[in-house]
Amino acid sequence: MDINTKKLKKNAFRVTKERGLAASRVRVPGGRMEAKYLADIQNIAETYGNGTVHLTIRQGFEIPGIPYEKMPQVNQLLQPIIEGLGINQEIEGEGYSASGTRNVMACVGNSICPYGCYDTTAFARKMEKAIFPNDLHFKVCFTGCSNDCAKVRMHDFGIIGMTIPQFDSNRCVSCGACVKACTKKSVSALTSVNYRPKRDEVRCIGCGECVLACPNMAWTRSQKKYYKLTIFGRTGKKNPRMGQDWIKWIDEESILKIVQNTYDYVKEYIDPNAPGGKEHIGYIVDRTGFEEFKKWALKDVTLPECAEIVSPVYWNGIKYS
Repeated sequence: MDINTKKLKKNAFRVTKERGLAASRVRVPGGRMEAKYLADIQNIAETYGNGTVHLTIRQGFEIPGIPYEKMPQVNQLLQPIIEGLGINQEIEGEGYSASGTRNVMACVGNSICPYGCYDTTAFARKMEKAIFPNDLHFKVCFTGCSNDCAKVRMHDFGIIGMTIPQFDSNRCVSCGACVKACTKKSVSALTSVNYRPKRDEVRCIGCGECVLACPNMAWTRSQKKYYKLTIFGRTGKKNPRMGQDWIKWIDEESILKIVQNTYDYVKEYIDPNAPGGKEHIGYIVDRTGFEEFKKWALKDVTLPECAEIVSPVYWNGIKYS
């Protein structure tokens, strides 16, 4: 069968090792979905695939064993899943665009986890609407707290939930539970002064351990949501490295704007000869210099007064001797 493999891959199908067979890729923005769509995925796998489903690293499903000629029928069956998951789509009934930008990942967040500082799924879906579809190679990941269960420092943009703990001295019973929790589980940002906890604002990472430990709700999370933004972690063949912390106590709208600005920056500076047009952002920053990226990224961004920016940012790549 004569098949345009580039078009196939663009339509969220993967070319497989078996001639004439593709794999349908279904991404799940934010990693959460209603259970009813599992039956739809099972139906596709058993009707048109080989009866198996692969759970991908980036919180999605891959349904292998689909004949090329059956892809239009599969796209029709995918339509309710696409709509239900909130996947951005260009043409209804024809699947969705599998762009260079990867699925937006998230941990379960504060709707389930007591450690979570915010609703990761909701923020991930908002990011989905802001950046998809797009052919540029971006990876974005959300985690609810400093435990970083989602490993966000392996992505281009990692968003870590933070909270500014609020202290009500009238509710404090001087038990020391918050100081003990901060010392054992976090960064020792609390000390006891005259039998009352004192918070070191510089040392505090906004994890909320004090809130969880307090038996009398003297500590509560701030109503306003804050985040730590990490940038340009990467895996792969060439010089993998961990993402670096860049801005802490940043707000949601600033993060969205910075990510969107970075698309403009990459369009300006990407190597036109990069394989598949998917040069990693980190290599572009290495080439142009961090200050040039920073100029583009912070354009028209109004950070909260409490925001703190690391400058300059350096990466230590792998060096053999």
